[in-house]
Amino acid sequence: MQVSYNWLKDYVDLTDISPEKLADLITKAGIEVEHVHYLGEGIKGVVVGYVESCTLHPNADKLNVCQVNLGSETVQIICGAPNVAAGQTVAVARAGAVLPGHFKIKKAKLRGEESNGMICSLGELGVDQKLVPKEYANGIYVLDEEAIVGEDALPYLNLDDAVLELDILPNSAHCMNMIGVAYEVGAILDRPVHIPEPIVKESDVSAHEKIRVNVDAKDGVPFYSVRMIEGVKIGPSPRWLQNRLIACGIRPISNVVDITNYVMLEYGQPLHAFDFRDFGTDEVVVRKAQPNEKMVTLDDQERDLEEYDLLITNGERPMGLAGVMGGANSEVKPNTETILLESAIFDSRTIRKTSTRLQLRTDASSRYEKGIDRNRAVPAANRAAELMSLYANGTVLKGVVHEGDVEVPPTRIELPVQKINQVLGTDLETDVIVSVLKRLGFGVTLNGELLSVEVPARRPDVIIPEDLVEEVGRIYGYDHVPATLPKGTSAEAGLNPYQVKRRQVERYMTGAGLSQAVTYSLTSEERLEMIAPLKGEGVAAVRLAMPMSEDRNVLRKSLLPELLQAVTYHLNRQMPNVFLYEMGHVFIKNEGEANLPDEREYLSGALTGIWEQGGWQGPSQKVDFYVAKGVLDGLFERLGVASQIAYQPTEHKGLHPGRTASILLGETAIGIIGQVHPELQSEWDLNDTVVYECDLTALLEAELEPLTFVSLPRYPSITRDIALVVEESVQAGVLRETILNAGGDLLKEATLFDLYKGEHLEPGKKSLAYSLRYYNPEKTLTDEEVTAVHEKVLQAVYQAFGATLRG
Repeated sequence: MQVSYNWLKDYVDLTDISPEKLADLITKAGIEVEHVHYLGEGIKGVVVGYVESCTLHPNADKLNVCQVNLGSETVQIICGAPNVAAGQTVAVARAGAVLPGHFKIKKAKLRGEESNGMICSLGELGVDQKLVPKEYANGIYVLDEEAIVGEDALPYLNLDDAVLELDILPNSAHCMNMIGVAYEVGAILDRPVHIPEPIVKESDVSAHEKIRVNVDAKDGVPFYSVRMIEGVKIGPSPRWLQNRLIACGIRPISNVVDITNYVMLEYGQPLHAFDFRDFGTDEVVVRKAQPNEKMVTLDDQERDLEEYDLLITNGERPMGLAGVMGGANSEVKPNTETILLESAIFDSRTIRKTSTRLQLRTDASSRYEKGIDRNRAVPAANRAAELMSLYANGTVLKGVVHEGDVEVPPTRIELPVQKINQVLGTDLETDVIVSVLKRLGFGVTLNGELLSVEVPARRPDVIIPEDLVEEVGRIYGYDHVPATLPKGTSAEAGLNPYQVKRRQVERYMTGAGLSQAVTYSLTSEERLEMIAPLKGEGVAAVRLAMPMSEDRNVLRKSLLPELLQAVTYHLNRQMPNVFLYEMGHVFIKNEGEANLPDEREYLSGALTGIWEQGGWQGPSQKVDFYVAKGVLDGLFERLGVASQIAYQPTEHKGLHPGRTASILLGETAIGIIGQVHPELQSEWDLNDTVVYECDLTALLEAELEPLTFVSLPRYPSITRDIALVVEESVQAGVLRETILNAGGDLLKEATLFDLYKGEHLEPGKKSLAYSLRYYNPEKTLTDEEVTAVHEKVLQAVYQAFGATLRG
């Protein structure tokens, strides 16, 4: 919700309260103000000017030479706007003025003619182009004639305003309108709130003679009303009204449409104006949609309706989708003369269900979904009728035609005074509590220690005693609540073993140079199939019954697709070195619709770019398979499972077939590591990228081998190197295991230090060189003892792989 500070001053005295201070107070009261925008920030030297004459430029067809009166002087300005004309009152940036973006206006010559400033459009003054009224979209903005020449132009454009952007949650929906915000600010500041009563001048003709209302869907429409305004003249709305709409992020369209939007912002009550001539009948029928029914909404889209959708009809065909959007067949047009003005209450759950299914979120539906003031429907219609009579030349017919109760009684809640203090941990006097509730506009009766509180309909969020406790706490001020320790005994707190290890993983990954990412649990089916999940390609996806968008309609089976999208996002912003990891949950579908999916926690990573900058001392190291494997090996060592981990070459959808391996914990595959497939890299515009994914749950719950401690060596070890020629298909890890097994107790280490393939070897062969360290903790080894064991090693690798020593 965007709240205009200048508009708010109509209801509450803010003389000594700056926008920043007000934003801070509202935030402390529990409704976060995300930003404070100053509409005219950075603008200097813009004044009201009067175009005395406008002639065609002698040397340019699309430029005009204007003589502009600035009050203290008349200057010549060259203007290229197609709508500039003599007799206009305009906003002028004088020579030396500053416009948004630190754009300075200087004297200049355009095609030989001197120009001493600029006649401004709204866009040039910082107004978002999508909010500029259509008649001024491609030209300068014309002020009201009442604007005084020579004065600062910003107040006439409402650019001296500040806009507070409120983050409205479901429990603060009462602040989705200016009156609601005014009541909130009045309670915070303990100041009176002035809400003007609409004054409607009605004709002698009764609206009941022109229109009837029949509500068939009473379970979804507790109240429905219409007013009729005849003889309207469609045109632009007054400047002050346009300025307030623009400040709140709504584009002015016409006087009638603008008034309905204005009243919605003011009262929080969505309204809809039908062209009565196109409505077609003298009866409004509110019903639910029929099977296979369709309608075309104001955005010219044909909508397939479901039987729970609420429709506004003329008894024959749909004219509007209740609470969401009107129909294209009765919208207000330039020649509209009679307005049928709707003001109604619709069931919030039904509206939410309809708007979500159709992916059609509007200002009206967002308010109905969160709940609105049940008793403001008729006052809001009266306010709109008042404005239409003033600014659209309309004649308001007598009476409101409606079905349902015009007003509902306030909600009554009773609770002991001490409950408020018990829950808040305060010691507030009863008078203070009563005062706070009255500041909120609640009716309060005190019977001994029992509070009886009447909550007005404008606060549908306050329904139980605990809600009243919250209201007292936030208005009194949470920062005034004393900090105290809880009394009594408490259980010993601490992290469980899984949580301890999980934090070790976070610390290790961050220390290794990776940044933690948090991506969406929801993804699209297209991205879901980019890379096969650990469980295999046949795992069905868990689909949402009512997704917010097609881009987020299934639960993820793997963290990698969204992680790769994050890599692409960084690369597109010229950040070539990206090292990300994520710990998050995946969802594996179970058989049967009623079964919940299995939820597992995975650890995933994506690395691309230069891992280590070489500088002048040597070449840089690019990210490759072994960099990612080294990161994981360090993690496995930290968790104490390194001895149980093995890597095995494999193929995996979405990964390079020759640079991918499964990660085994014992005999169980718990992960995958590999380079992204070249086709996928090209499709996503990636550089060489290596990814990994592990079942973190399995990893952290693995049984650890008992720790063994070895004394420091007392005797020297002996190292011997061997280079073995084997078939290319032989895996270095398997060959190493054979060496260690054959070496027995004396062989402590076997480390691969070289791999060679080349012209000095037979085709299909490779050379693997290992450094073997022999050691006996009880005595000094002799060459004869080492040679005997070494011969066993050579014999074992020859028998197992046909390995021979490289000459």
